[in-house]
Order: sequence, then C-alpha cells, then structure tokens
Amino acid sequence: MSRKRLSAMLTIFFAVSIVLMGCSGSNNEKTESSNKEQPIAKKEGKDITIAVASDFISMDPHDTNDTLSYSAQKTMLEGLVGFDKDMKVIPVLAEEYSVNEAATEFTFKLRQGVTFHDGEPFNAEAVKANIDRLANPDNNLKRHSLFSVVKETQVVDEYTVKVVLSEPFGPMINNFAHPAAMMLSPKAMETYGKEVSRNPVGTGQYIFKDWQPGDHLTVTKNENYWNGSAKVDSITFKPSLENGSRVAMLQAGEADFIYPVPSEQVKAIDGKDGIVVENGPSIITRYLSMNTMKEPFNDVRVRQAINYAINKEAFLGVVMNGYASELKSVIAPNTQFYSEQESYGFNVEKAKELLKEAGYENGFNTKVWGQNNSQAVKGMEFIQQQLAQIGIKVEVVPMETGTMTDSIWSVTNPEDADIELYYGGWSPSTGDADWGIRPLVGGTEAFPPSSYNTAYYNNEDVNRLIKEGLATADPEKRNVAYKELQEIVWKDAPWAFLASDDTLYGMKNYLEGIYLLPDGSLSLENIEIKQ
Repeated sequence: MSRKRLSAMLTIFFAVSIVLMGCSGSNNEKTESSNKEQPIAKKEGKDITIAVASDFISMDPHDTNDTLSYSAQKTMLEGLVGFDKDMKVIPVLAEEYSVNEAATEFTFKLRQGVTFHDGEPFNAEAVKANIDRLANPDNNLKRHSLFSVVKETQVVDEYTVKVVLSEPFGPMINNFAHPAAMMLSPKAMETYGKEVSRNPVGTGQYIFKDWQPGDHLTVTKNENYWNGSAKVDSITFKPSLENGSRVAMLQAGEADFIYPVPSEQVKAIDGKDGIVVENGPSIITRYLSMNTMKEPFNDVRVRQAINYAINKEAFLGVVMNGYASELKSVIAPNTQFYSEQESYGFNVEKAKELLKEAGYENGFNTKVWGQNNSQAVKGMEFIQQQLAQIGIKVEVVPMETGTMTDSIWSVTNPEDADIELYYGGWSPSTGDADWGIRPLVGGTEAFPPSSYNTAYYNNEDVNRLIKEGLATADPEKRNVAYKELQEIVWKDAPWAFLASDDTLYGMKNYLEGIYLLPDGSLSLENIEIKQ
C-alpha cells in the first residue's frame, strides 16, 4: 500500500464505520430546559476547574488502565495519531502513515519542529524509545498487551519510523491512536524511571504543574505549543467522589465543568444558573454475562430465555433514566465494524417456553455479581425483578472492587470459577471491533485471569473469525469477518444484551470546545471561554 496523506487514507480505512443512532429509550437530545435561552454566565479570568468522580491513578500513559487518568494525560501528552469526536483516527504527531498488505509493518512520517516540554526534540528516536518501552514485557506495563505484537521499532531517518509486528494485526492503527501510545520525553523516562508517573513530560498544549492526590492536579498553558497555544491559562482537576458535591460545585461556580452528571439530577440543573447538561452516544456496552460452562447457562435456550425475559425499554428508563440506547450487538453502534442485530424483544411467554424446553419449567436459583455502587445495584435489582417473572430467583451480590477482582480474576482453572451471572460494562477504547469483542468473548485465551471473558464463552467459529479480522488491514475483509461474528454471538447469547450508555456532563455555558469522546474520555484540545 503506497503512502498517502493520513486524512485521505483514513477516509477509506474507516468507510465502514457506523454512527450511533438513538432508539426510543434514549435521551440523545437535550432536555427542553437546556434549549431555553440563558444569559452567558460571568467568568473571571482564564483558569478552568473540572470536577471529576474519582482520583487519578497515574500520569504514565503506558502504565494506565483507567479512562479518567487518560483524560488528564491528554492535556499534556500526544500520540502519533489520535481520535476525533466520532472515534475516527486523525493525525497528531504523525503527518502520514503507510501499512503493508500483510498488516505487519506500519511506517510513520513524523511532524517536524516539535519539542517536548523539557526542550528535548520529538523525532524517530523518541518514538522508538516509547514503543520499545511498551513492547517490552519485562517492564510489566499495564498497556503492554496493546503492543505485545510489536517485534521491533526501526528508525528509518530522523523523522520516519517503522514499527514491525511479529504477526498480522489489522487494527493496529487504532492501538496507536489509543492514549496508551502517547509519547513521553525519553529524557524524562530515563531521569524519573517509574516515577515518571508523577512527572509527565510530553509535547501537548499544557505543561504539568503539580499533583496532590485526593485534592487536585493542575496543568498550565504551553506557550510554545507546536499547533498554537491554548486559549485558557490553566486547568485544575478536582476529585469529587460524591455526586451531589460535584453538582453543588458547578452550581456555586467552584467548578466550570463536571462529569459524570448523575442522570437523576439532569433535569434539576439543566438550563438553570448558566448550566448546560450535554449527553451523547458512547461505545460503552452494558451487559449481563452468563457463565456458559456452568449449568444451566451451558444451554443456549436458557441464555436466550433470559434475553427475552428482560424488558430492555424498561431497563433504559428505570436503571439508566433514559440516558442510554438498547444494545443490539456485542459492541455498541459507533464502534468500527458494528453490525446491528434483530432485538430479542420482551416476551415473557417465549422465555417460559424456552426454559420449559431446556428442562427448567419451574426456574432455578442463581446469583449475580456486580459492583457495589448505587447504579450497579439498581441494575442488578432490576434484573432480579425481571427474571422472577419466569421463575428464576436471583440473589444480588454487590462487591467492592478488591473483592470482585479476587473473586473473578484470581481463578486460574475455569472449572473452579464460582461466577454465574455478572453485571458489567466495557468500553473498547481503541474504537475498533477487535477490542470490543476479543477480550470479552474471545475463547479460552480471554478467560480470566488473562482477560475479561466472564461468560467463559468459547465458540470455534467466533475464534476463527476473530483471527480473520486481525489478519488484514483491508476494511472490507475485516467488515465481513466481524459481521458474521456478531451474528453468531447474538444467537449464542453468552450475555443478556442490555444497553449502550450515553455520556453525561455538565458545564457553565461560557465554555466551548470541551466534550466527552464516545469512550468516556475528555477532549480539551479546543476549550475556550466565550464572554
């Protein structure tokens, strides 16, 4: 494949991407109150405060596995490529790239004249230092798995770098667009070692100032940014774990932007006190996995019965407060290569008929595991109520994070797994079907503790199609593989397919250019204050 300008290349590469379409249960339009004219709230100065739901874990993108930390990192750090608001890959520190037909070599032509915040040059050697660090399993980095197929990184010349893979991997460009592949200054990595997680040095619009865990993290404007300096002077992130506290901060003007907004408080604040609440589609899936290795969930009729027994429209209203859409595949609609399936619908009689055929006319007892936050408990209790209609008695077992980790991911023998039903969610942060499918239903290789296949689902045809989807960078061939794969998984029903979440955030109406990406991460590249 010849080298082309990146923008032209990606128009073809992502031609099969599908934009999320709302359903009757989704609130993807602003509420009536937010459409009422409000005067622009007053803002003193050009310093922005953002209240977030929890504390940051790390400022090292290579060793981060939470979306929130990436939101702060992206103000300071950049990758070769990134994502736009629709999760399409766009150029950042690379101006163009090419990929060979075997999808084993990715060559990047780098932007010239870029420097790290410490004055070090951004060039092919810097890229090699970052990719080599990610690809080395001995570094025990959390995001090594995204780059484990990298065989070597070659410096072609000062501003050209080639990444050679050990095997074909079609979606690799999406892995490069993932924030895990953002570039750190090689000098900073050498100087700070593991402590680079507290001393990030990148090429971005903002420069790291200070971080006091539990209190705040602040970045300041980079006056020498290669793409023009930012339009605000500083951004301070403040953790605010309690929903009501975040909302109060926004109302009082102590915060300019908050996320997430609790869905039950949207109508109370939207359109008032200079506040606007925005919601939009995400690529986050919400599902109920069933351990297909355990009776009775090893019977597809039982799994399908559970899908028919859950009223998805009621789930969207009661659990998600309308801020979600019905999930109609194993991945969400604006994930690349999405293929919509025909809804199971809500049919209690059909569910009872399937249970009777499977030999469970009188139902059975089971347990559902999930997180112990109020939203998760509400979801599990809703499922409990729904399945009671067909005689399935569900015990709700909320777990704190440490307990859940031990219960699910400390099991090395699948036959020893105690999990029966699991209420969870997933965001494929590469935007590609592969990362929305392979970790969750990708056969034995994805069984815990290796990955997140809590359904212990293993279908040879699905496994084959996953490999076919990885073996080429041709979007048409990949689309064919993932289309067939999604049809199989839908009929096999290792999950009860529930919802695709909306993103929900609130801000003062003087802010522009700030939003949440479909993966739930924050975009601040174009933030400004209008007065």
